[in-house]
Amino acid sequence: MSIKKTHDIHDLIKVMEDLRTPESGCPWDIEQDFKTIIPYTLEEAYEVADAVDRGSMPDLREELGDLLFQSIYHAQMASEAGHFDIYDVIHDVTAKMISRHPHVFGDLKASSAADVDKIWEAQKQAEKTQGNGNPKSALDGVTTALPSLLKAQKLQKKAAKVGFEWPDVSHVLDKLEEEIQEMRDAIENKDAENQQEELGDLLFLLANYGRMLGINSEEALRQCNNKFESRFRGLEQDIKDNGSCVTDASLQEMEEAWNRQKKLEK
Repeated sequence: MSIKKTHDIHDLIKVMEDLRTPESGCPWDIEQDFKTIIPYTLEEAYEVADAVDRGSMPDLREELGDLLFQSIYHAQMASEAGHFDIYDVIHDVTAKMISRHPHVFGDLKASSAADVDKIWEAQKQAEKTQGNGNPKSALDGVTTALPSLLKAQKLQKKAAKVGFEWPDVSHVLDKLEEEIQEMRDAIENKDAENQQEELGDLLFLLANYGRMLGINSEEALRQCNNKFESRFRGLEQDIKDNGSCVTDASLQEMEEAWNRQKKLEK
């Protein structure tokens, strides 16, 4: 395929077909299946988030293209197996977006984001009822492969919708103190298995605390990771500028450099 000045989605679909064509295609692409491609799909999604964090529009443009290519890749493999193709995917998501926005494409009214959220959830529930009857559990529909903090909040949100919820966020803090004491007990007893369980309880509880405050815990931790990386790289440079190396610096020197980085941020 020759390189045109402007390509459209049909060109990208054709590229994917050519890459997967036996004999004439790319040996690596031909060998792939849904499971082997998933790590790349996840990586591209996170690279989109990274480009947004950095505010780089050129990188965002590129990463969105890479993520789009992942959708076309999966759809091509499904088409080869006779399940569906990319045009089915586009049809389904278009129909779903129209269905879930009756306040835009129908007669319902929404004056706030909260109104939209209620309509969205009601439409989702109606779709599930039409497709599979009543759900077996209030927790149905939470994807198993989600990052753990995000999955925790989605499970908690599902449970809260049927009333399994503390009256207010102060109860979560009370429970947090209880869980911290249980962690202390597990540490004192040198019970490694119990320590892991208690750590899980603490993380789950903190995710719930975030949810009740309207904070996405996965995003909060991602931003914290970015902050830590930025500060630590600054710490390394600070120590280097003072004629030393981080591997030779004392903990006190590193703490002082860390605090200098915090002040620079402010």
